[in-house]
Amino acid sequence: MTETLSATGLDGLVAPGARLERIGSGYRFTEGPVWSADEQALYFSDIPGDTRWRWTEAGGMEVHRTPCDKANGLVIDRDGELVACDQVTSRVVRYRRDGGTEVLAFHHRGEYLNSPNDIVVRGADGAIYFTDPDYGRWNDWIGQERTRGRFRGLYRVPAHGGDGEAELLVAEDEFDQPNGLCFSPDESLLYVNDTPRAHIKVFDVAPDGTLSNGRVLRAGIGMTQDKVEAATAGLSEAERHRVLHDAGALDGMKCDERGNVWTTGPGGVWVLSPDGEEIGRLRTPEVAGNLTWGGPDLRTLFVMTTSTVHALRTLVGPATLPHHR
Repeated sequence: MTETLSATGLDGLVAPGARLERIGSGYRFTEGPVWSADEQALYFSDIPGDTRWRWTEAGGMEVHRTPCDKANGLVIDRDGELVACDQVTSRVVRYRRDGGTEVLAFHHRGEYLNSPNDIVVRGADGAIYFTDPDYGRWNDWIGQERTRGRFRGLYRVPAHGGDGEAELLVAEDEFDQPNGLCFSPDESLLYVNDTPRAHIKVFDVAPDGTLSNGRVLRAGIGMTQDKVEAATAGLSEAERHRVLHDAGALDGMKCDERGNVWTTGPGGVWVLSPDGEEIGRLRTPEVAGNLTWGGPDLRTLFVMTTSTVHALRTLVGPATLPHHR
C-alpha cells in the first residue's frame, strides 16, 4: 500500500515521485529499526507487543523473537550480529547467530542501568554507545514499572563487552532523558537528543572515543518539560507517555552520508543540516518513533510510525554501516 508523500524542502534528498510504502501494520508501537546488510533484512521492535520482527523483500514480515524483553533500540555490530537495548531487564545484549546471548552492559558503579533505549556502534573501534533514560521503568506498557535511577546518562562499552560495567561519557546532569543518537559520517561528532528538553546536542569525539564540548545543535523540536507537565497534569504515567508521543517528540535519529541529521519530531521526520538549520520535513501518517536506511543500495528509508512501518526511496544513504568499513 502506498500513501501520498508530504515532504517540504527535501528536493535532492528524497527521490522524485517517491511515495511512502506501507510494508507492515497492526503493531502497538514500533521502534528500534536496523538493517542487516548480510541478511538483506530489516529488524525492528514492537515494544508493547514484546515482539521483535524481521522483514525481507522476498519473505515479508515474520516474528523473529517473542518475548523480546520489550527491546527498544537495535544495532548491528562490526561482526554483523544483533545488539539490543532490552528494557525489561535494563541490559544491552548481543544476540549471536548461533542462538547464544551475551550481556554487554547492565550496571554503572554498583547501580543497575535504567532502561537502555537507543544504540550505535562506532566503526573505528566497534565500541557501543547507548542512551539510558528511564522510560522502561515508567510502566508495564513499554517496560516494567519499578524504581527509577537517580540520573539518566550516555554510556559506552567496548566492542566485546567486559564485566557488564558501562562507562559514563558525560556529566550526570547533562541530560534529562537522553534518547536518539548517531555519529556524523567521519565519526568526529556524536549527536544526542533529549526528549523533554526538546533539543539535540552535539559532542566532539576524540580519537579514543571520549566526548567533549557538548553544545546545543537545535532547540525547540517538540514540547519542553514545562509544556509536558501542563499538558499531562493529573494523568497516569502511561497516559503521560502517550501524550508526549502523540504530540510528536524527539526520539529516533540517524545521520545521512552528507552529514544531515534526520530526527523524528512533531508531524513526522525533521531533516537538519550539520549546522542545525532545518532543511525540510517529511510528514508521516502516524507519530514517527524511529528510522533507518536499508535495501540493497542503502537508499530505502524505513520509518517506524506507531502501528505501521513504511519505506521511502531516497537519494541519500546512511553514514557508513560499522561492519561495512
